Amino acid sequence: MVLAAGRGERLRPLTDRLPKPLIEVRGKPLIVRHLEALSAAGFTDVVINLSWLGDLIRDRLGDGGEFGLAIEYSEEPQVLETAGGILQALPLLGDRFIVINADIFTDYDFARLRQCDSPAHLVLVDNPPHHPQGDFVLDRGLIGAEGSPRYTFSGISAYHSSFFDGLSPGKQALAPLLYAAATRQQVTGELLEGEWVDIGTLERLKALNA
Repeated sequence: MVLAAGRGERLRPLTDRLPKPLIEVRGKPLIVRHLEALSAAGFTDVVINLSWLGDLIRDRLGDGGEFGLAIEYSEEPQVLETAGGILQALPLLGDRFIVINADIFTDYDFARLRQCDSPAHLVLVDNPPHHPQGDFVLDRGLIGAEGSPRYTFSGISAYHSSFFDGLSPGKQALAPLLYAAATRQQVTGELLEGEWVDIGTLERLKALNA
């Protein structure tokens, strides 16, 4: 699943007319880079959630045939945030799936996630300048909520559908679920050592393109 429903407030005015996943980095839209990487990693089926300017994303990507993929879309008339969006899309996702934020730039090999068998698995990165406090601890492959050193969640993860059992439909964030599961030692993780940038602001986008 590629998360593509966000408004991209911090990237305005660019995102007033262009959905964040279609922003070009080094001559290619971010979401196209993800789809090409997923295809190269052996994935065949992709779900994309849509809300803000979603028709533009659908028009650009179509059914996924251009990438050797089969794309289905999960429409969100109102943005459901990450957990809510995943929960709505579960009927399209099956028992085990990976989730990628559309607004990151990375050379991570998504094939690594095909072998995950924990309820949730997070890919972490060294803390970027805009998020020095980090999110989670990583100790011998297990994610923790307390302690140090801390690392930042990259927006790349893998789940079993049971991780979302008991949730009610509607808008809800993912972070509280991850922190609660991490305290129960139910989340595994790894540290990404390649390239990764969160395209969260116009300044970061400009720096990456430069």
